[in-house]
Amino acid sequence: MVMCSSIVLWTIVLGLGAAIITSTPIAEEEEEAAHALLSWKRSLSHFGNASDLHSWNDTSSPCIWGGTSCNEERSITEITLPKQALKGDLLHFNFSAFPNLAVLALSYNKLSGPIPSLIGNLSKLANLDLSINELVGSIPAEIGNLSELTSLELSSNNLTGSIPKSLGRLINLTHLSLRDNILDGGIPSTLGKLENLLTLDLSRNFLSTDASNVSNGSIPSELSQLARLQRLDLSQNRLAGPVPSQLGQLESLSILYLYSNHLIGRIPSSLGQLRNLTIMSLQNNLFDGELPKELCELSRLQELRLSTNQLNGPLPPQISQLKSLLILDLSYNNLIGPIPSELTSLIELSKLYLRYNRINSSIPNELGQMLQLEELDLASNKLIGPIPPTLGSLTKLTHLFLQNNRINGSIPKDLWSLPNIEQIDLSQNQLVGKIPKDYCSMEIDPRVINLTNNMLTGPVPSDTENSSPKVFRKHFCLKVRNSSSSEIVHRKGSTKIVMLEGIIIGVSLIAVCVLSVLFWALVFSHYKQRLSKKQIGETARKHGNILSIWNYDGTIAYEDIIDATENFDFKHCIGVGAYGSVYKALLPNGQVVALKKLHDWERENLTFDRSFANEIQVLTKIRHRNIVKLYGFCCHPRCTFLVYEYLEKGSLFEILRDEAEAEKLNWEKGPPIVHRDISSNNILLDAKFEAHVSDFGTARLLQPNSSNQTVLAGTFGYIAPELAYTMVVTEKCDVYSFGVVALELVLGKHPAELLSLLSSSNHHNIKLKDVMDPRVPLLTDQQSAQSVASVVATAITCIHSNPRSRPTMQHVSNELIVQRSKFSESFCQISLGQLSNLEITKNENKR
Repeated sequence: MVMCSSIVLWTIVLGLGAAIITSTPIAEEEEEAAHALLSWKRSLSHFGNASDLHSWNDTSSPCIWGGTSCNEERSITEITLPKQALKGDLLHFNFSAFPNLAVLALSYNKLSGPIPSLIGNLSKLANLDLSINELVGSIPAEIGNLSELTSLELSSNNLTGSIPKSLGRLINLTHLSLRDNILDGGIPSTLGKLENLLTLDLSRNFLSTDASNVSNGSIPSELSQLARLQRLDLSQNRLAGPVPSQLGQLESLSILYLYSNHLIGRIPSSLGQLRNLTIMSLQNNLFDGELPKELCELSRLQELRLSTNQLNGPLPPQISQLKSLLILDLSYNNLIGPIPSELTSLIELSKLYLRYNRINSSIPNELGQMLQLEELDLASNKLIGPIPPTLGSLTKLTHLFLQNNRINGSIPKDLWSLPNIEQIDLSQNQLVGKIPKDYCSMEIDPRVINLTNNMLTGPVPSDTENSSPKVFRKHFCLKVRNSSSSEIVHRKGSTKIVMLEGIIIGVSLIAVCVLSVLFWALVFSHYKQRLSKKQIGETARKHGNILSIWNYDGTIAYEDIIDATENFDFKHCIGVGAYGSVYKALLPNGQVVALKKLHDWERENLTFDRSFANEIQVLTKIRHRNIVKLYGFCCHPRCTFLVYEYLEKGSLFEILRDEAEAEKLNWEKGPPIVHRDISSNNILLDAKFEAHVSDFGTARLLQPNSSNQTVLAGTFGYIAPELAYTMVVTEKCDVYSFGVVALELVLGKHPAELLSLLSSSNHHNIKLKDVMDPRVPLLTDQQSAQSVASVVATAITCIHSNPRSRPTMQHVSNELIVQRSKFSESFCQISLGQLSNLEITKNENKR
């Protein structure tokens, strides 16, 4: 018995000893982790009142703290603290104290500073989420050491530099998102090794061409190896070149976002092999050629967005095969021919956008069979014939845009019985007859019914004064808009580029050009005297605390603006951009002005006051006939807007896309322009085709005291290439933009293809006459021909890839004014090779 008891006792002692031996290192690890987390907590300058961190203390185990989890050995495996209002950095976070950490999720906080390279020591980490913070600096290459990582989420920070090639070692990764940062450089081809990747999101950065892979464009073909990829988002970058045809091998892909880049060439027909695709967004690029028929084989496609490109040719009848399609957007292209009747078999379609093309047919009666249609936009084409009465069957329709066509006949009374309609625009057509009496019985009051610039006869229905307020408002709208003799111009908004060097001289011309020179140095000296927020406040108080007006004949009150726009009713809107909407207003004295009303959320931006003041300061110091005049501004709690002169013809962008208007812009019209962000969207033409530069939103985007750094994208297709990797804005950026616009005017379209040719050796034998706008008769006058050639030669020098090799705008203006004769041969013999070899800058390039 004694022996047995001794054995039992010895067993207990040994077991206890073993337990003590094995528990000692765990206790030490737990204590080290607690010390590390408490030390990091003390380094934070703020964490919310309801934060999980309030449970962190030195009297309890970290395994029971809020936001943490441990394994059975009491080793911390998860730290999850999203939306805790944490304010601090990660430099005080001791990564080495968490050898078994699998999840680190700190999203939706206010963490700043860099991501420490020591994060690469978390060898067990599977999920890293630092998104929606204020982190800066580069992505540490050491993250590539996290071999267990399955999800890497760093989106919505201020990370800079290039994407580390080491991320290609994370072969277990299924989700990678770096969206909404300031990353530049190319997309590493090593990402093609991530064979388990399901989601790749690199959108909203400044990614461009990889320096080691210039000839193959910006999208590496190696991405086609991601066989399991379901979502690819490379949108809103500066990716250039063609789309690799190999992307058609991504058979699992369901979402493809490539929009808002500088991609060129034809849309690869191989994309028709993506049979699981539900969304394809390629808008805001420079794609040309016809719409590939192979895309019509994507039977699961629900959204096809190809707007704002240079697609041409007819709509293929095979489009009827897209039976699942809900949204089709082909607006702002160069499509021709009729609307195919086969299109009407897309019975699930809810949104059809074909605005701003060259479609020259009647509206098919069969459109009335598309009973799911909610929005139908066929504006700004060459449509003829009457409005089909069958459109009255589209009971779900909320928006109908048919303006700026050649539609004739009377207005079908069935349109007034549409129960859900909100906007109808039939303006700028050839409609005849009277306004239907049925209009008076409409039960639904649309916000906009625009019938202006037609041939309608007779008065507005006579019972206006005795009608209910709702009916009165409808009739008042009609009466005012039909009695106006001014053309309503619809303008397309554009993204702006931040310029911190002041206003540089830019020139818009086609042939014989008389340039008005405004020296940049003088303008910049005015610009440096910025209007302060205090000064704006003092000026506003002098004018009733709401409005300040300059160069305006008479007085005007805030109420006048509100009355003229009916409290900024959308029916007075003539353009919408990224930072605000532009309204046309008829003031009490009969003058028409343009009002730029800033979006409400812009006023919440911390830099809003300074940026708003910058635009006012710049435009009040400049007096030039070719800059849109600023009449005043309003700072009011209800809204903030700027008052500008109104120009009748709209933008140069729209003129060049309209056959009839482009023919009026002949080789003898050469209006001067002065601006800091040159693009055809910013150039507005008055009734005499004289150009003026619109400043809507440009100066407002300035970031003062930032050493010429910019974090905002410019107008796509006009941005100097060096901005993609330096983000440093200089006057030479405007020189580049000027060169693009000058070529656009000569070609009659954006010179994307020509820009590619000029960067290669394939352009030397191409004749200048073969690339000029075919809508305008070829020049026969030798002097005018010499002028056009001189403009092209100057423009080619301005788009040099090296900013040091571009001339100054002062030198450009001198060249265009002098118009030196540089060619002895006939105009038809002048080649692009000759023009690109001219050295017009000489010593100017050495500055």
